[in-house]
Amino acid sequence: MTATHNELGSGFPPVRRLELERPWAWLSAGWQDMWQAPGVSLTYGAIFTLVSFVITAGVLLADLTYLLLPLVAGFMLVGPMLAVGLYETSRRLETGAPVTLGAALFVATRSPMRLAFLGVTLMIVLLVWMRLATLLFALFLGTTEVPPMAEIVPTLLFTPNGLSLLIVGSAAGALLATLVFAISVISVPLLMERDIDFMTAVITSIQSVLRNPKPMLLWAWLVALLTAGGLVTLYLGLVVTFPLVGHATWHAYRDTIGR
Repeated sequence: MTATHNELGSGFPPVRRLELERPWAWLSAGWQDMWQAPGVSLTYGAIFTLVSFVITAGVLLADLTYLLLPLVAGFMLVGPMLAVGLYETSRRLETGAPVTLGAALFVATRSPMRLAFLGVTLMIVLLVWMRLATLLFALFLGTTEVPPMAEIVPTLLFTPNGLSLLIVGSAAGALLATLVFAISVISVPLLMERDIDFMTAVITSIQSVLRNPKPMLLWAWLVALLTAGGLVTLYLGLVVTFPLVGHATWHAYRDTIGR
């Protein structure tokens, strides 16, 4: 890993060039952070898992089953904002400050309004994704009526229209996920820690991805795999994988952006 000046100019934080294997070091550092503060980290993960259960139950009770898959996929779009408390925990471990659950749940950020604006932006992307998923469902299946839960998977996997919906929906979701990853992978912890404007944070995040495409692609895949692993265990795995990814993201930020 070598440090270089940011090509965007002196007003932007410097972005380092990263070696391909750096994401593994981020995961290792995140794992260490999680077990240095297991009470805070695992409780944070458990709270997030419980909220996921409640949202899923609400979707099922409202008979909106067709929204379940896009909602689960959309989790990755807003995940960076939901992990702010984990970034703060890693920051405190780094500086030797006291680590408490209260500090993780109520983070005093340096750029609160700009961070909130980024959160609203990610929520808008999530709503666009949910609306797009609804439109694709109607377009390919020719109805807005939701098939019974037992029929959704066979419909998607074993019918021509269902397969088309799955392919197009996955491509659209991947495109939105790539956009969100690029604008948020560095900007969220950057806005949490520094007094910096919204556009500078977002452009710095995008520049980090463009300057380090291979390690950032590996990192995106690791985040996706760990998140998917937590989701397929009926959310129970998120108790561990969510805080692990959150802590590791802080180290990705530290490794990528010069102080």
